[in-house]
Amino acid sequence: MMNRTRLLTFAVIALFLINILTLSFLFFNKGPRPNDRNKQKPREIIIKKLNFDESQISSFDKLIKNHESAIDLLDSEIRNTKNNLYNQLSKNNNEKEVDSILNTLNKYKAEIELVHYNHFSDIKKLCKTDQLDNYNQLTKELAKIFAPKGMHKKDE
Repeated sequence: MMNRTRLLTFAVIALFLINILTLSFLFFNKGPRPNDRNKQKPREIIIKKLNFDESQISSFDKLIKNHESAIDLLDSEIRNTKNNLYNQLSKNNNEKEVDSILNTLNKYKAEIELVHYNHFSDIKKLCKTDQLDNYNQLTKELAKIFAPKGMHKKDE
């Protein structure tokens, strides 16, 4: 009788642990979501929507490299500025210094938006007359195309 009770207790504990491990795996697994597999990169979406030819694609790729370089530079400045901001926590409260750092941070974020805006303005310059309607339609979809992962509109 004692062996049967021990065996059943052991079995219940083992099954409980297996359930916990399974649920943990499912909860913490960050594998690809079903919608992510078929998601195109913005470059491909833009090329397809605007029907770019090979020459336009080549020019577009150069624009992308310049854009990425400018954004990387600004991202680096933002990281440095954020480090400076959080270093203020270990110092005496200096509201003027914190305000100044926050203004600098906001300036860099505004510059990023301007770089994005100018990038799409440059893309427009690559378009031929018959592609401008597609370009105008694309501009209405930019926020959706470039939304951070996990940020989906409810009407999708």
